[in-house]
Amino acid sequence: MSIMMPVPDQAILDRRSSIVAALREIVPGEGVIDSAAEMQPYESDGLTAYRQPPMVVVLPDTTEQVSRVLRYCHDNGIKVVPRGAGTSLSGGALPLADGVLLGMGKFKRIRDIDYENRTVITEPGVTNLAISQAVEHEGFYYAPDPSSQIACTIGGNIGENSGGVHCLKYGMTTNNVLGCEIILINGEVLRIGSKAPEQAGYDLMGIITGSEGLLGVVTEVTVRILKKPETARALMIGFPQVEASGECVARVIGAGIIPGAMEIMDKPAIHAAEAFVHAGYPLEVEALLICELDGPEVEVDELIARVEKIAKDCGATTLQISNSEKERLLFWSGRKAAFPAVGRISPDYLCMDGTIPRGKLPQALTRIRELSQKYGLGVANVFHAGDGNLHPLILYDANKPGEMDKAEAFGADILRACVEFGGVLTGEHGVGVEKRDLMPEMFSDIDLAQQQRIKCAFDPQGLLNPGKVFPTLHRCAELGRVHVHGGKLAFPDLPRF
Repeated sequence: MSIMMPVPDQAILDRRSSIVAALREIVPGEGVIDSAAEMQPYESDGLTAYRQPPMVVVLPDTTEQVSRVLRYCHDNGIKVVPRGAGTSLSGGALPLADGVLLGMGKFKRIRDIDYENRTVITEPGVTNLAISQAVEHEGFYYAPDPSSQIACTIGGNIGENSGGVHCLKYGMTTNNVLGCEIILINGEVLRIGSKAPEQAGYDLMGIITGSEGLLGVVTEVTVRILKKPETARALMIGFPQVEASGECVARVIGAGIIPGAMEIMDKPAIHAAEAFVHAGYPLEVEALLICELDGPEVEVDELIARVEKIAKDCGATTLQISNSEKERLLFWSGRKAAFPAVGRISPDYLCMDGTIPRGKLPQALTRIRELSQKYGLGVANVFHAGDGNLHPLILYDANKPGEMDKAEAFGADILRACVEFGGVLTGEHGVGVEKRDLMPEMFSDIDLAQQQRIKCAFDPQGLLNPGKVFPTLHRCAELGRVHVHGGKLAFPDLPRF
């Protein structure tokens, strides 16, 4: 399988040895990797269908080194692809043949913990889970919790605006990050935000979060930490139809109840997860809804009773309520392990990520089933149901000719359906290369041009992560001359970067 990426600059490739030597001057010791064998682990991220060895890998461990590397690349017209832990599922960290892969894995120190202001200042290479572990002894935690939280890093979370099972009530990364230090492509150090909850002026933090490495490289992050709720209990509810579980979600939210988390798994996902972690999931149901309620104990007890009634009214056939913290975590263990669990039942799978209005969940589930029949490929569904974020896992075998193409077409149709239902192309995995060519399904040419102008303000030469997010990249000097004729956006005939 191949995907169109910027054509490698042969002049840059011809200078590779001198570029490597210059980078070794900036990041000495083992900070530069240039052998083919040692660079192989960096040739893809979590979207392993696409692979491309980088020209060279650089692993700085100080802000000054990052600044000097970026300034050198800027001055010499060299492309740069920032990378965190490589858990991205959209190809956002896919390397370039003529580009520097800038790995931020050595930035793994927590610099400050401030319980009074409920903040942590951390480097971008610190894992998501490590922040909660660093403050749990004082009864605090960091709310966003992607399933990959044991491995994914805070820098990568910012790049993709990651969520997790508890994002329904506590928000995505963008709702829990207060500030950051970002290095621009010319080496300048920019500080945005602080420990204060609100900042004057433009919301630049909102632009940086979810920018997928196109605007700068984050070297420090200030995040918000929260006090653990007094009580947290989960309901595990089985339904005879997947659509009934979606209807239950819509009714719970419609009743004004905001659970800490609401997740759905369909039968293939349930069976895979149960075989993997033995969480005690009911195997006879078609869908399993896990709903967590947290807060004061008396409030949680009342909400559990209300959710239980709604679930039974929607046709629930099984219902179990956690009676201990150990049991609550057991309920979640299968959901958290759903992605690797599905890897045991299929040689390959494509993990999609789209978002729809909650009320459209039953229709979306029906459409996915129809598409599964159309393409002749199985699908295991895992949803952040509370906020409408779908994660269909399309099952295929890359060793069978044409199956990867069918899986991609299947996934593209799911995302088109998300937009059709009033949703968006991505909920938390980002656009990367996976959804890049589907951007026109959601945005007009005018929309895309305006988004690229923002990139141009940060990166006029288009050196940071080119080939990602935008289906067509126009040179910044030409974007200023974009004009409208007859209601349509007219572009000059421009080459790609």
